[in-house]
Amino acid sequence: MTPARTVLAVLVAAAALAPASCGGGSGGPQDSSRTDLLGSVTTWAYQIQGLDQPGAVDALAASTYQMLVLEPTRTSQGSEAFDAAGMVQRLQRLPNGGRRLVLAYVDIGEAEDYRTYWLPAWRAPTATQAGDPDFLLTVDPDGWSGNYPVAYWDQRWKSIVYARRGSLLDLALQDGFDGIYMDWVEAYDDDAVLARAAQEGVDPAAAMIRFIQELRQAARRRDAEFLVIAQNAPDLATGHPEYLQVIDAIAQEDVHFRGEADTAWGDPESGDIRTPNGPGEWTRQWLYSRLDVYRKAALPVFTVDYALILADTQESYRLSRQHGYVPFVSQTPLSRLP
Repeated sequence: MTPARTVLAVLVAAAALAPASCGGGSGGPQDSSRTDLLGSVTTWAYQIQGLDQPGAVDALAASTYQMLVLEPTRTSQGSEAFDAAGMVQRLQRLPNGGRRLVLAYVDIGEAEDYRTYWLPAWRAPTATQAGDPDFLLTVDPDGWSGNYPVAYWDQRWKSIVYARRGSLLDLALQDGFDGIYMDWVEAYDDDAVLARAAQEGVDPAAAMIRFIQELRQAARRRDAEFLVIAQNAPDLATGHPEYLQVIDAIAQEDVHFRGEADTAWGDPESGDIRTPNGPGEWTRQWLYSRLDVYRKAALPVFTVDYALILADTQESYRLSRQHGYVPFVSQTPLSRLP
């Protein structure tokens, strides 16, 4: 398919799926708890680039998605003046007046060199050598530039994410987000992280669960209903049932289709790479089996697939719904609504 026809196909897909994927935007009653609202979500969307572009927040406000996961934006260098609090307040109300959940995207397992916490004196790691500070361990294994897995149990990293004034969590709370959407929980299973954990006598899975538990506790001391949602790492609950007690939901990428890193919107490589069927790890069946652990624990399960082709988009929505998940299909840049 040519790029032009690919873009046309995704526009057609969005129009064809809008009634099912966006629902009626009914939301919940204003006095419903956020946990109840989360459990009633049937449609959601995810955008972590381009929120400071003209019309971006207007498009989100006009949508009827019951939950939005958004880049806070003011934590990025050069965008410190972005009115994240104003965006959140506006988007927490659906067009029909119902309540919408708005969550802050935060990468808890990787440092990002474009964030305001990244200091000029810092040195990025390479694939074979740690950076400076030394909790920066390696480069992103999926090819996302400027992203670096970290030793997340290091107190310096904890301070950046949640353990001090001005942390990423503190800013999300200041801006009124309903909760946090944590990326790179899977850091506990990264090879470089495993190697550093072994050197320091750290159990990486237990350390990740403790990290999230401490983050949740810090948040709920200030906002008793603050939501904590994990992205990926579906296997963490295997052998660690306590993990199910420290998150409010899980979201899983690439259940049916994935895309490549560092692509532009409309690039054919930003989706439609099929997750295989069959036995073995990281197949569709393996992911279903892991995600069903969370469903059995009464936790909502959200899915994020990446597709441009209409048939793939339809397949993603259909299969996720069949398994009781709440689906969203976009493209890997996540820079606009599909």
